[in-house]
Amino acid sequence: MNTDKILAEAIAKDYAPKDNSKIVALRKLDAKAKLPSVIFTYTFGIISALVVGVGMCLSMQVIASGTFMMVLGIIVGIIGFIGCGVNYPIYKRMLEKGKSKYAFEIVELAREISEQE
Repeated sequence: MNTDKILAEAIAKDYAPKDNSKIVALRKLDAKAKLPSVIFTYTFGIISALVVGVGMCLSMQVIASGTFMMVLGIIVGIIGFIGCGVNYPIYKRMLEKGKSKYAFEIVELAREISEQE
């Protein structure tokens, strides 16, 4: 076994022009279907967690003092927890919507790939 030949082929493969195969197109379509829901979920989750943190700081009187601020902090914290709670159902709904939008193209491309082999 010639290891120099194997190494040379591996390096040459890295520099060879990539062809746009159907598998790559299928992965891109899959990512295109899932990406908006993932971005929204992470963004909304982070914002909700920050709202919970602000509510906790207010209720523990770290930011401000007084009974009103404590009550306001509890209300703000509950709003943040509600945001965290509804994040997953919103994600599932957005993911299903994205999948249904690109379902026909993905199924057709997957069928072409499976028939080709």
